Amino acid sequence: MENRSDPLIVEVAPRDGLQNERALIATADKIAFIDRLSDAGLGVIEVSAFVSPKWVPQMADAAELFAGIRRRPGTRYTALVPNRTGLDRALAARVTDVAVFAAASETFSRRNINQSIDESFTTYSEVARAAAAAGVRVRGYLSTAFGCPFEGDVPIDRIVALTQRLLDLGVYEVAVSDTIGIAHPGQVRRVLTALTQSIAPVRLAMHFHDTRGTALANVLASLDFDIATFDSSAGGLGGCPYAPGASGNLATEDLLYLLHGLGHQTSVDLDRVVEASRAIQPLVGHPLSSRYTQARLAVDART
Repeated sequence: MENRSDPLIVEVAPRDGLQNERALIATADKIAFIDRLSDAGLGVIEVSAFVSPKWVPQMADAAELFAGIRRRPGTRYTALVPNRTGLDRALAARVTDVAVFAAASETFSRRNINQSIDESFTTYSEVARAAAAAGVRVRGYLSTAFGCPFEGDVPIDRIVALTQRLLDLGVYEVAVSDTIGIAHPGQVRRVLTALTQSIAPVRLAMHFHDTRGTALANVLASLDFDIATFDSSAGGLGGCPYAPGASGNLATEDLLYLLHGLGHQTSVDLDRVVEASRAIQPLVGHPLSSRYTQARLAVDART
């Protein structure tokens, strides 16, 4: 495949990965994990979320993480914010990039953030205006874009309309998200065909979960549409509480192995990502789902 552009990996393990893990990870261990990911050369790392500790205890130490990590020049450190209060906390922690998260289905939106889709956009409009005034970049997530655990299929025209609404708020890109790991390459092609008729690929990112083993195939389908930004999680950490059997996010190591094999340059050291995953695995208390890392660990155990 011709190398059209150098893909950018948005590393989401410290936030999207760990927030869905049952084991509570100590702040010092999270900082060490993030620093290892920084040392691997990742250009964007989603550190945490400024959400209510009552609802997401794993994210209670967001401010401490931003105070404790080593900020590598050239790496952007981001945080999820649900509302203006979350943004204010992020600004106090010297966060320069934040993300908001809308849903493509009404039921998921109410279950996830206790707001309708329209109510969430009202909230995020305020966040986007305040962030712009503070010189902070805002990213948008569109969850359940390929299917909802409560409503089933999501109409493609709704995905297009909501993606455009997020962009109209002022976000610099929208991560079109397969929250429950249900997408397949044919569906990805149909969605991206519709999206790219009116939205430039540079404004789109893809966020895949590997619940059904199709994440890498979905990346391949996305590359054909000149998509160059992909979310992934070291070790495949994470999942979705609304997706029974979910095996986690697309693993960063597996994504790197694919991209490097296709001749794409990423400036990310695959070996160092493996080391970061190796260090966090015993802390989460179960084997990580990254096929590449598990293969490496098995080889290392024999040598």
